[in-house]
Amino acid sequence: MSLTQTNSNNVLIAEDDDDDFFIFSVAISETGFTVLLKRAEDGELLLNFLREELPDILFLDLLLPCKNGKQCLLEIRGDRRYDRLPIIVYTQLDDLETVEYCYRQGANLFTIKPNSIQDLKEALQRILSVDWKKTLYFPPKSEFMVGKLRPKGWA
Repeated sequence: MSLTQTNSNNVLIAEDDDDDFFIFSVAISETGFTVLLKRAEDGELLLNFLREELPDILFLDLLLPCKNGKQCLLEIRGDRRYDRLPIIVYTQLDDLETVEYCYRQGANLFTIKPNSIQDLKEALQRILSVDWKKTLYFPPKSEFMVGKLRPKGWA
């Protein structure tokens, strides 16, 4: 993994919950990275946004209205225009089947929404430390999960 602090990151988060978005925006502002944060509130808006502008990093909640995150992941990874887009799954779903699915479908990293801003900030610092503009990082399965929370049975 290439660890550097780039000048800025254009970050798109697909998140329908206002409270979760607020917590995410506070945590990301405390990471020390310069970030331009944009939000898509459902899966349809996400896909429309991507047709107009490609962010540097996409944080994808799986529990989205209109088109859920799993459907969005399949569509994005099925379109060659988005081959260089890092997708970080950011969800409350913490079952092994969901994590395995996202790994197999080409997500770059997976993080379960933590219970504290500090834990989220630490996870975001690790994610934003990857120089995604130079390296599209697909970690081994053992490094796919970011953060302290893990589903039962995860290696």
